[in-house]
Amino acid sequence: MTSPATGDLLRDLAPQVLGVLVRRYGQFDHCEDAVQEALLAAAQQWPRDGLPAQPRSWLLTVATRRLTDEWRSESARRRREAEHALADPAFGTGPVAPPPDEIEPAIDDSLTLLLMCCHPKLTVPSQVALSLRAVGGLTTAEIAAAFLVPEATMAQRISRAKKTLKDVPGGFALPEGEARRERLPAVLHVLYLIFNEGYTATSGKDLQRPELAAEAIRLARAVARALPDDGEVAGLLALMLLTQARSRARTDAAGRLVPLADQDRSLWDRELIAEGVDLVSRALATAPLGPYQLQAAIAAVHAEAPDDAGTDWAQIAILYRILDALAPNPMVTLNRAVAVAKVEGPRAGLALLEPLDADPRVARHHRLTAVRAHLLEMAGDLAGAKAQYEEAARRTASLPERDYLRRRAAAQG
Repeated sequence: MTSPATGDLLRDLAPQVLGVLVRRYGQFDHCEDAVQEALLAAAQQWPRDGLPAQPRSWLLTVATRRLTDEWRSESARRRREAEHALADPAFGTGPVAPPPDEIEPAIDDSLTLLLMCCHPKLTVPSQVALSLRAVGGLTTAEIAAAFLVPEATMAQRISRAKKTLKDVPGGFALPEGEARRERLPAVLHVLYLIFNEGYTATSGKDLQRPELAAEAIRLARAVARALPDDGEVAGLLALMLLTQARSRARTDAAGRLVPLADQDRSLWDRELIAEGVDLVSRALATAPLGPYQLQAAIAAVHAEAPDDAGTDWAQIAILYRILDALAPNPMVTLNRAVAVAKVEGPRAGLALLEPLDADPRVARHHRLTAVRAHLLEMAGDLAGAKAQYEEAARRTASLPERDYLRRRAAAQG
């Protein structure tokens, strides 16, 4: 049986190995199959034989051998067909690249893979979904939760994306110039969703998945180095840093979720905050306004407040109103409702939630009922708040969130 530590290592290494193979051979579907076979072999052999000295190289070697075996088998089949066809040139085998004696490191294999997954022949939702699967290592269920769609729908989307990429001739190297910029919106959205899954896991026993958040930040820094003057790239990196700065304060000694209002702000990472504030301040002063800059500005207001009572909620409400107009999204509306409730009262916030009951993207999502419960509690409707907290607890697949929501329900009496 694979240990949790080995499972985490394999999950971390999978996109790196896939990135190397795709960069060299450009056959996404075949490379992904080879990586999956290598992961399966590792899950079977490493617990028995011990962890290899260089796990990444081990996986690369095994995956490359799988590709080589597949190509040799295909080449032999084609030769047989050619012989039967009296050496008709139409049945030529074509060049088969031998496996490298040594696979040299790429500029950044994960970033290369990310940009490849954001190929313009794919729709934006498919770009994001495939990238989350290949680079972020998320399961189909986790990606579906991030997109607010059924798991079966997401599985079909990923399958179609793979099929599309299979037919793309070459062009899997790191895009340059305008080609890179055309893929930027999807790349940023991918990184945003990977970070969100790392910061607040959609399912499981852990509130956070630090490896995903760290990988999103690492890749965002790589994109920022490539595009240092892009305001939205800077805004996204700033948003990640300002949000990640709060990670140590999000759980108590027992591992239970601590909401923002109750967090010990002395645990917040001031270096990350300073870096994030500097990034977003410069972006807002020099670049056209965008959604990630606005979200980073909101995070900066929270980061610089001494406590919940001392937070400039009026400024946050204004920023959310601008964001809701610039990039409408039900999750933005949820957060805006909380800020409006702080400024204008809970009933004003509840009014903003009403249209979301008819929005299929969020109508059954636990965050809608959780926010409604919080605002009802603020309004003094304890019975209503209790019912909504209980419903939100039933809807979430995150055990820490479920525990927190049940505790809030019990606190209503």
